[in-house]
Amino acid sequence: MTLPAGTAPVKAEYLLPVTNISLRSAPDDDAAEGTTSISRGQTSIGYGDARDSKSGPSRGRMSKEQKKAQRGANKGRRFGKVRDELDLCWRVANGAICEYGAECRFTHDIAAYLAAKAQDLRIPDTSEISNEPPFTPDVTNMGEPHPGHASLDLSTTCPIFAETGECRYGFKCRFLGGHVRSDDSGKLQLLRDEDKKARAASTSREVNFVGPEIQKLLRSRKYPLPISDAYLRELQEQADAEKESKPAADASSIVVAEPDQEMELEEKQVLVKATKPLVEELVEKRTGEPTTVSQVDTPDVPMRFSEKKRLHWSGKTYLAPLTTVGNLPFRRLCVKYGVDITCGEMGLATSFLAGSKEEWSLVRRHPAESIFGVQVAGNKPSTLVPTAEVIAKECAGNIDFVDVNCGCPIDLVFKAGSGSALLDAPGKLGKIVVGMNKALGEIPVTVKLRTGVKDGRNTAHKLMPRAAVEWGAGCITLHGRTRQQRYTRLADWDYIRECVDAVRGREADEDLPPVPIFGGGDCYSAQDYWSNVENTGVDGVMVGRGALIKPWIFTEIKERREWDISARERLDIIRTYAEYGISHFGSDTTGINTTRRYLCEALSFQYRYVPIGLLETLPGRINDRAPAFRGRDELETLLASGDSKDWVKISEMFLGPAPESWTFMPKHKSNAYGGEESQG
Repeated sequence: MTLPAGTAPVKAEYLLPVTNISLRSAPDDDAAEGTTSISRGQTSIGYGDARDSKSGPSRGRMSKEQKKAQRGANKGRRFGKVRDELDLCWRVANGAICEYGAECRFTHDIAAYLAAKAQDLRIPDTSEISNEPPFTPDVTNMGEPHPGHASLDLSTTCPIFAETGECRYGFKCRFLGGHVRSDDSGKLQLLRDEDKKARAASTSREVNFVGPEIQKLLRSRKYPLPISDAYLRELQEQADAEKESKPAADASSIVVAEPDQEMELEEKQVLVKATKPLVEELVEKRTGEPTTVSQVDTPDVPMRFSEKKRLHWSGKTYLAPLTTVGNLPFRRLCVKYGVDITCGEMGLATSFLAGSKEEWSLVRRHPAESIFGVQVAGNKPSTLVPTAEVIAKECAGNIDFVDVNCGCPIDLVFKAGSGSALLDAPGKLGKIVVGMNKALGEIPVTVKLRTGVKDGRNTAHKLMPRAAVEWGAGCITLHGRTRQQRYTRLADWDYIRECVDAVRGREADEDLPPVPIFGGGDCYSAQDYWSNVENTGVDGVMVGRGALIKPWIFTEIKERREWDISARERLDIIRTYAEYGISHFGSDTTGINTTRRYLCEALSFQYRYVPIGLLETLPGRINDRAPAFRGRDELETLLASGDSKDWVKISEMFLGPAPESWTFMPKHKSNAYGGEESQG
């Protein structure tokens, strides 16, 4: 059987016997990177009847309209919170007294709550899961029921309690039997392990909690921003001065310059003036007193670029910031498998300054993340510089770098002048990076770029030397595609090499130490990684989609090998993700189903992995489409299913049955079968 070009070379014995060669629907990575905004009243719809190898070939050909409808993202996705039918007060759940008393809108009756509560969950060990359907026993089966409370399983283990010695969800925990016992009077008491709590304070407790008090100050615009205010005032004064001086210029003395050359001269003048020390203003603003001579001698001002903490990242692995799927549990999973540098999901500067609780949750860091940064997107200094100042103050000591997103291609971001739109605004980008450097103190600013905005108009080779030498970027990452290309073409690693050479040449001319440069695009194996490092001179490769499809890629890179991972080993990864998700999102009913949602998001990428033991040639390639195939056993076949209902089934192995009210709509339309939302 001859396979079309771009098809994964699956061995003949694993191909399904179909009349015509059946290829899975091509995943739309542009849609996956896009938004999932919800319009009021809009419904989520699954399109088409295309099925992969696990659901049989499609019945008949789709019309042109159906194919068009199937492409892209489901933009009306809804993920409502699932709560207990009888909701227990949080204070009472943790053994405290509620200040609202009888007026509290939640129940205070623990016995009634436990009587109505669903049975405790139990996360099975993967050794309990068979390779054949139905794969796993019922995880709600009781191991050791409590004599007085039918919902409690005293043999279960709570992931949060096991890690930290205390479960912050108290009686609301779905693994309550693991940390509750009856006292002599028969009353239930929550358990605490003080020794484990002490150890967990530095090894397990997440950091960078920006609380409601700070969020309120930001929303009311009362948060003090002296460095940003001074810098933005300098920019405004410079702009006003230039505006006033233009009409007074003698027409005979005006020299006509090329647009790019004229812009570059103007940018340099603004940047030189904007980076002058603002000693007197800053000291007076912070102390409320006039500046004295002694204060000027030893001022409290942003440090010079030469005093910035340098990033020594050569040889380190870097997980790309990934919207939706790059959450803390996933990053923690990648750390377990060898990644060195992690970065939070892209956050919008305007939302940070508006005190958005959701946006500030993106800066959370787990202690396992040894090098961690925050990525921000914005379109002007007046939002990005203050955001950097707040991050520096509120996350001091727990942030290693702040990354400026200059690569996001999605329309919502681009049309607002953010993301990859900044590639065509070097003057603005320079002011942003310089201002953020001043606001962040010793914390470095890094920049993530694409090769350009439009095909055939690459600009990164001009921007990168300026970012490294003039603007003080601590690291530069270059994705080898333009904004217009999105994922329709392979990454241009030859151009990445040209950009590296341009930066190194400029640094040599200025006698400056080199900044780390990372490339990105299509890295899916250890061979891809190391060949790109050796052929282009980059310090490393930022891995995005490759890590989503196979989180163990970092182990492969570190050990310079291709890992023929078994289905059971992959199941261990899924189980670990479930435990990390519960630790982060919570062990109550809401947290369990939030974890389920993000686990299904992760499986929407992981199913695309074609086991290398099934391939004729190695390594596998990220853009190859898989023909209809079966795995080496039924479990491997299940893990390769592109049907989102199967992802929910896999989640139920570790998180129990999905509630009837819970639904999962995948980002990719091609995974939403049956013309309706995939139900739990």
